[in-house]
Amino acid sequence: MFSPKLDMVAMDNHAACINRCSPSPEERSMGLLEWLLPKSIFNVSQAALLDNERVAQPEPEPEFRPALLVVDMQEDFCPPNGSLAVTDGRSITPLINTLLSSPSFVLRVATKDWHPPNHISFASNHDHTSSTSSTSSSAVTCCPEPNTKAVPFVSTTTVTNPHNPSESYTTRLWPIHCVAGTPGASLIPELDISKIDKVLEKGTDPRVEMYSAFYDPFTSPRVSDSGLADLLKGANVTHVYVVGLAADYCVWSTAMDAHREGFETVVVEEATKPVDEEGWRKCKEALEKEAGKGVKVVRWEGEEVGRLFPGGVAPSGEEVEEEKV
Repeated sequence: MFSPKLDMVAMDNHAACINRCSPSPEERSMGLLEWLLPKSIFNVSQAALLDNERVAQPEPEPEFRPALLVVDMQEDFCPPNGSLAVTDGRSITPLINTLLSSPSFVLRVATKDWHPPNHISFASNHDHTSSTSSTSSSAVTCCPEPNTKAVPFVSTTTVTNPHNPSESYTTRLWPIHCVAGTPGASLIPELDISKIDKVLEKGTDPRVEMYSAFYDPFTSPRVSDSGLADLLKGANVTHVYVVGLAADYCVWSTAMDAHREGFETVVVEEATKPVDEEGWRKCKEALEKEAGKGVKVVRWEGEEVGRLFPGGVAPSGEEVEEEKV
């Protein structure tokens, strides 16, 4: 039998169920999934998805902020008139200029030997009695005439730390070269100096030899420091590319010290020349022992040079020669 009173109760219950089971406008805006699941479950699932996304993301590439060090591209180190000319030393200039044009470098530094006339490395500042000879030639080692001078390229001398007599090393003696303010100390005109950000002078202290662009070999304490390490670190440099002259002396010493200062270090072989090929071979062996620690001797066509240029490829040697012409 139909009961209006009972039917009204049923209708009220049905309306209450609809109100209770239907999402509010706010709940509908949160999405069906969140409305159907308890909030705690939804939040946990959402967090898990975010964690998975974080795991799936690749590691960011290591920062690459390279600097170029152009070592001692000076007249006295280059043919035809340099007093300490390196064979074919001038010929590497086009490759160095190409590197200078790379947009990747955050800093481009050139160094100059800048010696006083009384520098300890000059053979003319020593006589035979104050130096030793590395040759067995009787003309040099047997019976030198009194008061004769030491022989460039042949004689050596011992250098002692003026602040610490217990620290010393032996160095080769050279012809007079790169005396401060002389034409021989000038950077060669073929070098694109307009692209160089800073020129640093080294070898300015007459008491010590300084092959490295960073500092002299003494450590307790240092005697001469060019400020290069602070300059590079101030620019947040991560990688150092070393080119210039001479491969087996100043370039090698600079690369080793760059590595010691914490920079990933690259020597571009085609953009340097040695005084002595055999000496350079030994230097490369020493550098290769450090290869796993962050210093490399690389070829022009390799990846380390290519990454400096758009498209990851350096201009070929032929292209560089065409630009030179």
